[in-house]
Formats: sequence, C-alpha cells, structure tokens
Amino acid sequence: MTETKRIYLDHAATAPMLDVARKACMEGFEHWANPSSPHADGRAAQAMLENARKRFKTALAWDGDVIFTSGASEAVQIALTKSKPAAQYISPVEHDVVLRFARNAKPIPVDSNGLVVPMNLNHQLKAAEEPALVAIQSVNNETGVIQDLGALAKVVRDRGCHLLADCSQSIGKMPLPEADMIIVAGHKFGGPPGVGALLVKDLRLLEADGGQEQGYRSGTQNLPYILGMTAALEAPANWAGRASELRQHLDDAIKKEGGAVIADKAPRIATIASYHMPGVAANTQLIKFDMAGFSVSAGSACSSGTLKTSHVLEAMGTDPQMAREVIRVSIGRDTSRAHIYAFIDKWKSIFAESRRS
Repeated sequence: MTETKRIYLDHAATAPMLDVARKACMEGFEHWANPSSPHADGRAAQAMLENARKRFKTALAWDGDVIFTSGASEAVQIALTKSKPAAQYISPVEHDVVLRFARNAKPIPVDSNGLVVPMNLNHQLKAAEEPALVAIQSVNNETGVIQDLGALAKVVRDRGCHLLADCSQSIGKMPLPEADMIIVAGHKFGGPPGVGALLVKDLRLLEADGGQEQGYRSGTQNLPYILGMTAALEAPANWAGRASELRQHLDDAIKKEGGAVIADKAPRIATIASYHMPGVAANTQLIKFDMAGFSVSAGSACSSGTLKTSHVLEAMGTDPQMAREVIRVSIGRDTSRAHIYAFIDKWKSIFAESRRS
C-alpha cells in the first residue's frame, strides 16, 4: 500500500529548508573552528562569519548592525531585557515570547482587526514620561494582519521613542520597516531552525554584557546555521503573487461554504490566514485534518498544544466560542493549487459531517 503524501500548510510555524541553505550549512560544517579563537583556524571561521554578516545586511538592505542569535526568541530576549529605555509598550497581539519577556510593559490597544491605530498610539506615547521602547510586529503570526509600521514608526520617532519590530513572518516577503531593532527567525524563510538575528540601528540602545557578537550576546556563534540562513535569505522570492492567488481562492471558498475569515477586512500577508468553522472545535479540526494528511495549526506553534484561547483573538475582541473554532493555514514556496483544492474539499467534508451530527 502506497502511503499518501502529506500536504504541509503550516509554513508560519516553520518552513522547509531550501537546498541552498542545506548546502551552505554543509560548507560551514567543514569549517568547525570557533570564530572567537585567535589561531589560524579560528580566524578563518571569523572571516566566514563576517562575510556572512555582510551578505546578510546586503540581502536586507540594512545599514545598521546585525547580532546573530540562536533564533527569534533570543533576539527578543536581548531586545527587551538589554535595551536601555526602562519604559516599554507592547501590542497585545505580539508573539507569546514577546509577551513573556515584556512582563512589566504597558499594553497598546488594538482594534477588532488586531491593528494598532497610529492616532491612539500617539496619544498613549504623548503621556509617556520618558523615552520608551515600543514593540509592534510587522505581520501577525496567527492572522497574517499587516501593521502599518510606516505610520506607527513615525509616531514612535516623533515622540522620541524607539521601535522594536518583530519581522519573523515578513522577512524575505516584505521590505524592512523603519525600526530601531528588528527580529529575524531563520527557519521562517527556508533557513535552518535554531538561528536568527537582531538587527540594531544603533548599538548604543543596548547594554553590552556578553562575550560574543561585539559583546551583546554570550555563546559560540553557530557558523554553519548562519551560513544556511544567509543563503536562504539570498534565494529568489518570486512566489508572492502565486501565494496571494492561492490565499484569495481559499478565502473565497471558506466564506462560500459558511465559514469566516479572521480579520477579512484588514491588510493581510498572502501566506497566513485564520479560518472559523462554526460549531467545530479547533482541536477536533486539527485531528481530522491531521488524519487526512494535512498539517495545519491552531494559532502559534508555540502555544497550539495548549487548550487556552488565543491571546491574539482575545485582544481583537473575538467571541470566545468563535475563537475556540479557529485554525490557521499558512502557505509556502511549494504550495500548489492542488494542495489548496484538496484542503478546501476536506474543510467542506469536516463541516458537513459536523452539521449532520
């Protein structure tokens, strides 16, 4: 019996490694010396590291500094725990890890689409007694909603504050925003897991207390994975138009069948969408989709194993019952029309079965 090939629609959790990234990692494994070592092997590894940093900055058109990290979580930790501004403002729809490290931050209200309203942010920062760090993601990892970081960055800058933008879901898909610090996760765009970066416009914004990366983090740099992430970032990203077409077709089909698209009226990235199947719990949907060979999720991969309601949907004011019936679908480079058509057929089947019972 031939095993049916699974259909992977969870690219927002992690994307498959690109071949160029695998090849670059293998090259790095051949140069295993510590870049911090003073001998010839260490200097050779350091040269490769700095060349990767230069290429990384070029690929992103970034003129600031790059701190390579073990992933987005460490980048978040550095940004939120080592930034000099004591006051912090955080949007409530940020990734779980941002909320975890920003325990004493003041929340920034969002509207029913999960968007931070520039006028409201301006009013809030106007009352701030000192320069603050303001954390607002570029693209929401659950709904795909795109924040207007151009307008928000101007508000932050005009109020003498600093913007931290989590761009984990938009790197390689959208231009960088005008932010003071930017979070990057390598495994979201075809690089290996376990590597990321914190882009910093001015290092004086951070306290230096590490041993590596100009003193802003501790731990030996993962040269093979840094090379892999850089190679993935340099790979052509010419599939955005196809992803947009596929997502629109999926949106239309879900609505036609009686489902709902979360934040349907908001600007959304083509690769991420959340869908409501009335009367069917998200966990039930996940089990049925998984058994049928589909990989999808319910909210963030970091919290989808829990039974708690999505904090993103809660912040948007979504009805709690509805929020418990929402799953996320995310599209990648290799997603085809056949994949989307097959998912739609299964969605219709699960929904029809629930109504019969």
